[in-house]
Amino acid sequence: MRFAVSLLTLLGVAAIIGTVLKQNEPYQNYIIKFGQFWFEMFEMLGLLDVYHAAWFLLILLFLVISTTLCVLRNTPLMLKEWRAYKENATEKSLRLFSHQTSLPTSQSVAETQSRLSEFLTAERYRFKTKQHDNGDVLFAARLGTHQRLGYIFTHAAIVVICFGGLLDGNLPLKVQELLGLKKIETRDIATRKVPEESRLGVNNLSFRANMTLPEGERDNVAFVRVRDGYLVQDLPFTVGLKDFRIEHYPTGMPKSFESDIIITDPDLPKPIETTIRVNHPYIHKGIAIYQSDFQDGGSQLKFKLWNLAAAKLDSFDVDGVILQKGALGEGAQKLSVEFNEFRQFNILNLSKDGKGKPHNVGPNTTLKLRNASGQAREYVNYMQPLQLDGRAYFVSGMRETVQEEFKYLRIPADDELEITGFMALRQTMRDDAAMREIASQVAKQMPSGNAQLKAQFEQSLQQLLLTFKRGGYSELSKIIENAVPKDQREQAAQTYLKLLNTAALQAYQISRAQRNLAPAEPDQATAIFIQDSLNAMNDLFFYGTPYYFQLKDYTLKQASGFQLTRSPGQNWVYLGSVMLVLGIFSMFYIRERRVWLLLKPTQQEVLLAMSSNRKNMDLDQDFVRMQQQLTGLLQTQATSAPVNS
Repeated sequence: MRFAVSLLTLLGVAAIIGTVLKQNEPYQNYIIKFGQFWFEMFEMLGLLDVYHAAWFLLILLFLVISTTLCVLRNTPLMLKEWRAYKENATEKSLRLFSHQTSLPTSQSVAETQSRLSEFLTAERYRFKTKQHDNGDVLFAARLGTHQRLGYIFTHAAIVVICFGGLLDGNLPLKVQELLGLKKIETRDIATRKVPEESRLGVNNLSFRANMTLPEGERDNVAFVRVRDGYLVQDLPFTVGLKDFRIEHYPTGMPKSFESDIIITDPDLPKPIETTIRVNHPYIHKGIAIYQSDFQDGGSQLKFKLWNLAAAKLDSFDVDGVILQKGALGEGAQKLSVEFNEFRQFNILNLSKDGKGKPHNVGPNTTLKLRNASGQAREYVNYMQPLQLDGRAYFVSGMRETVQEEFKYLRIPADDELEITGFMALRQTMRDDAAMREIASQVAKQMPSGNAQLKAQFEQSLQQLLLTFKRGGYSELSKIIENAVPKDQREQAAQTYLKLLNTAALQAYQISRAQRNLAPAEPDQATAIFIQDSLNAMNDLFFYGTPYYFQLKDYTLKQASGFQLTRSPGQNWVYLGSVMLVLGIFSMFYIRERRVWLLLKPTQQEVLLAMSSNRKNMDLDQDFVRMQQQLTGLLQTQATSAPVNS
């Protein structure tokens, strides 16, 4: 019993872990959340998929067998006790009870028997009488013996619940895996190429699988996630997604989402059209189809791709499809592009103090650029310029690993809310011929008439622009540290930055002239644009790629995520739970009491004895109450029915 209780406690703890710790997620998610050490610890203990762990199923199997044997062994005895009145009790044994007393009676035997019968009936006792050879009459009564059924129900409930757990734990699959008949597939390959040893048939007893369907597509297989791989679950019907709908709260969180699906079954004369939503599944052939999540189903994206390493201002159109790949460049500079995610709505609070009202800032897309050696950087680019600190920026985030937070590049939008103004300015400041012209134009603005001094200044300014072109502010900082005494570095840095801003303003005017635009007004807005542009140029040295993907247009295509479950053990668990409630209620709230009344005519007395399966204060009170009632009843001469207290 102690061992069984310990196992049940262990199962209870495991169930808590299975509720708190999200089960059967991709291993990478656990590594990111808990780290490598705790991931390996949880994986070794089987906590990442508790309900299908070998030790969990082994405990269930042990409890089913041991508790079944216990029930089979003890049920006949309990049923016998439940039906028994114990009318063979002797006077000697009754006088040994802790709750017993002798009550005098002055009535006739027939009158006493009648009154005792009426009293027990009024007290809702069921009883039998037995006439002894010496004239004594024994009343053997019982009340609340249904409590014994509580023990049977409780133990049987454990068997039923554990049996249901074994059914849904798919023990046969575990056995097949141990025998080598089934193998977990870990490769990312097409479904049709998955070998038979990694597939589960349509008659599989129990499974919990996932299916992702883009709008307008259909499939007849789902995927069972197992440890670091998966198994393909064949379905006896085909599920098609006709339409997917979603509503959002003002905060941007999903409010509700639902899918219109079409089920095509060869056993049906025509397809079934139905709608499923969260917590409202559709069940067909014992397989429940739940609405579990949603994601992009292959939206088509149109980019304007800026080549940041080109000698001239260079951009071209690129198309991408979510969940597909592309390629850029050639040879050692070739990059693989993975279009991972597209979000049509992004609700953000962009106020500086965080107290502003969140609002939709428009679509964004997430992509990865992977080089020839396999190293990848992840980028998230917003389609529309974001309003930050009262100014508009094109924002792009970058991170080298999924464990890191995104580091954001902010490119200032020009007066037409386009990125072209910045790109043209940057390209002008990178062009050698333009740098000479910039230095010449700035030198002409010097008030000094000394030609040699202007020439030296022009040369120095060209060198300053060339240094910034090579490495941004970091390269300028190195020049200052190497050439300027420590106590003069701050002043030198301010001078360089002022000259750089003046040169950038001149470059901006040149770039506008090249695009047939009017000169920019030398006001504060232009000065802020120039400073933000220089900051963005510096940040591009850490951007990690020579390409900037500017999202220009998209065609949305959504996909619905379904969870398909066949759970034959579910009804067994429900049945066991009902039995467990009834059993526990019977054991705790039904009190078993047995009463013996031995009428001894020769001594003119009645021997009262009472027992219960629990000796507590209630038994003491019942005994005193019954003793008092019987005392008055047996001394009263008038014939009357006893009053039920």
